[in-house]
Amino acid sequence: MLKKISLFLQFMICAGSYGQAVRNYSNEFMNIGVDAAALGMANAVTSSTNDVNSLYWNPAGLVHLEDHQLALMHANYFANIAQYDYIAYAKPIDDESAWGASLIRFGVDNIMNTTELIDSQGNIDYNRISLFSTADYAFTFSYARKLKVPGFQYGVNTKVIRRIIGKFASSWGFGFDMGLQFERNDWQFGMMIRDITTTYNVWNINQAEYKKIAAAIPGQNQELPQSTEITAPKAQLGLSKKFIIRYDYSILAAANLNMRFSKTNDLIATNFVSVDPALGLEFGYTDMVFVRAGVGNFQNVQQLDNSQKVGFQPNIGLGFKYKGIQIDYALTNLGNQTTTLYSNIFSVKVDLGLFRN
Repeated sequence: MLKKISLFLQFMICAGSYGQAVRNYSNEFMNIGVDAAALGMANAVTSSTNDVNSLYWNPAGLVHLEDHQLALMHANYFANIAQYDYIAYAKPIDDESAWGASLIRFGVDNIMNTTELIDSQGNIDYNRISLFSTADYAFTFSYARKLKVPGFQYGVNTKVIRRIIGKFASSWGFGFDMGLQFERNDWQFGMMIRDITTTYNVWNINQAEYKKIAAAIPGQNQELPQSTEITAPKAQLGLSKKFIIRYDYSILAAANLNMRFSKTNDLIATNFVSVDPALGLEFGYTDMVFVRAGVGNFQNVQQLDNSQKVGFQPNIGLGFKYKGIQIDYALTNLGNQTTTLYSNIFSVKVDLGLFRN
C-alpha cells in the first residue's frame, strides 16, 4: 500500500515536468486549442484567424477587429475527468492596431489524496483521505499592429503560466509568442512562433508534504527534483484562401504545417524538426450558417507487431451567426485511430458593439 501511495504522489509531481531541461512536451495544455470553429477545421487557422480568438491562434489577426469582441468556451476531456475553460476579450485601438487578453484553465478536480491513508500505528483509516485539484492557468495579453508594408501585420503575446498540484507543488512561468500575417491576391499567409524565447516554469515543492513519501520506498524519492522547466519554441505556418460562389456561398480552404524542433512521432520527423500537417475546410452560407471539417494530428503509430501505420484525427463542426452573436460546435477525435474517445466542444463569440447605445 505504501508503495502505491508513493507512486501516486510521484506521478502527480512528475506531471509538473520537473527538471532543469528543455521538454518536448511541457505546458501541453497550451497546445489544445480554443474556439470550436477553429477546432472543427483541425486548427488550420494560422493564416485566416481574424477575430478575438486570434489571441490564441495568431495575434496578428487582431488588426481585423472592427469592434469589441468577447469569446467563451467550455469543454470536457478524458471522459469528463478534465475541465477546459477559456475566456477572451479584444478591441481595436485605432485603424492600425488592437489589443486583447485571455484566460485559459485546464483542471482536474476532486482527486483523492491517499498519502495519509495509513496512520502512525499502521492502520488503514479511510477518513484520512482528502480531495485536491490540479489546475493549469494561462493569462495572455496581446498586441497587434499593421506594418507600413501593405498587407502585412504582426502580433505579440505575453504569457503568464500558473500551475498548481494541490498543496504538493506549484509553479509560475513566463513567455512570449509572435505572429505574422500577409495577404495578397486574396491569398492569406500566416506564421506563429510559440514560446519564441522559450517559456520558463519555476516550481516550488511543499517539502513537508514531500517528506511524507520520502522514505516510502528505500532508495527512491530521497532528493528534491530540480525546479526549472523550459518549454522549447514551436512554429506554425499557414496558408488559406476564401472562395465566393454566387454571392451567398463561400468556401474557406486552409492548411497548416505544425512544427516542433525535436524528433517526435509526427508524420515528418527529423532530429532537427518534426512536422504535423493539418487541413481544414469551412463552407458558409450568407455568412450565417457554417459547416466545417478538418484532419490533422498525423502520427506514426507503432503497432504490436512492430510495424508502423499513420494515425490521424478528423474533426467536424457547425456554426451559426446572427446579429453579431456566433455559436459554434465541434466534434473532435472522431475516428481517431489511436483512441475511441471524442470530445464535444461549444464556444460563443459576441460582438459587444451590439449593446452600445
